[in-house]
Amino acid sequence: MTRTKTETKHKQDSGDPDWEYRPLHLPPGITRPSAATQLAIHAEFAGWELSRVLLYSDGSRRVWLRRRRTTPGMPELLT
Repeated sequence: MTRTKTETKHKQDSGDPDWEYRPLHLPPGITRPSAATQLAIHAEFAGWELSRVLLYSDGSRRVWLRRRRTTPGMPELLT
């Protein structure tokens, strides 16, 4: 199984104060079904939803997830 590089920094100072954003990088070897499964896990267990996807010519993907800001204390999903 291929591992993805995840950027753990969340964008706290975006223009929209109601949403928290998290960028992900999916390497070229990840298939569409595998990428969909990974994103579904983020959605199911950490409350993220898909905000934007960029598909690069080398086959890699840049994905931005978003979720409504909540009070501190929500556990982070380990990837």
